[in-house]
Amino acid sequence: MLTVTRAHLADIIHAEVGLSRNECADLLESVLTRIRSTLEAGESVKISGFGTFSVRQKGRRVGRNPKTGEEVPILPRRVLVFRPSHVLRTRINGGAVVEMDDDD
Repeated sequence: MLTVTRAHLADIIHAEVGLSRNECADLLESVLTRIRSTLEAGESVKISGFGTFSVRQKGRRVGRNPKTGEEVPILPRRVLVFRPSHVLRTRINGGAVVEMDDDD
């Protein structure tokens, strides 16, 4: 199984766009930084045809230590949630994606 890395993404951008490798790496870093700062601010990031990243607030709750059964408080925290688009979900499941025209 292949893991896609920043370097791999920068190489793909380089091959597709034709900018220098350094420019492609800088462009990728700029996009990732923008996404990260938007999420840190608690806003959602929607990438059409891919999905939506959002931050959810989870409240305080009581958990259990599986070894001892002892109750342990779990503090409130923010979690990152990804919801894939219908298009991505369909492609992952091997279905054909029907493109909609703007005229319809």
